[in-house]
Amino acid sequence: MPTVPTDVEAGDGTGSDDSKAAVPPLMFGDVAMQERGDASPEEIRQELRPHPMPLRGWDPVGMRPRFGTYRGLIRLLLAWVENLTGRYRQLKQIRWEQVERLVFVCHGNICRSPYAERCAARHGLAAASFGLSADRGAPADPDACRIAARRAIDLAAHRACDAADFEFKVGDLLIVMEPRQLRRLLCNLPAGGCQMTLLGLWSRPPRPHIHDPHRLSDAYWERCFDVIDTAVQSITDRILQIRHEV
Repeated sequence: MPTVPTDVEAGDGTGSDDSKAAVPPLMFGDVAMQERGDASPEEIRQELRPHPMPLRGWDPVGMRPRFGTYRGLIRLLLAWVENLTGRYRQLKQIRWEQVERLVFVCHGNICRSPYAERCAARHGLAAASFGLSADRGAPADPDACRIAARRAIDLAAHRACDAADFEFKVGDLLIVMEPRQLRRLLCNLPAGGCQMTLLGLWSRPPRPHIHDPHRLSDAYWERCFDVIDTAVQSITDRILQIRHEV
């Protein structure tokens, strides 16, 4: 069983009092949020507002477009240390001939994993996704839908699936976005004989921690999806190569 790091699991939100801020009108891209019948227009607007940036957005070296947040950079550096010391060696030793379905895993199953799932499906591979703490039936994040649409990926029909509801199958390869999520998956979910790996280990260049883009800048959304694109392509190439050799 692979060993994964035990980094801090603090959230990224900082919180602020937006009660006096002007309320913007609902824009195109908010449609997915409107499907929540119990949410008022004001609640939808509040949920769609980005997190306020610490230090009033001061970012002199441009970390946020590349890593999402400074916490994202720290977690990536910690993951790199673990990778360089061999802690992820087993996660790279995939028995590709046994893989029948790619299952992408993230936190809420509304941003990273649904996009990766659709990328894999576009390559002709069987794919699914779920979240470790998903709001069952929630649509994809509006920003995810918007950025994915630029890449000809349609997430409009996606509905979030929680880990507790997911049906594992023999031949599943569970592909996780962050080391801490992999640790949680190993501890709490009896996935049987499923293989596991980190998606970012297969990107070009490798990026063992893929930080959550939820409510972050468009620049980081694009960077995040770039990493996912190259990783899914790399995995696809390996699977197709094995199938052609059989």
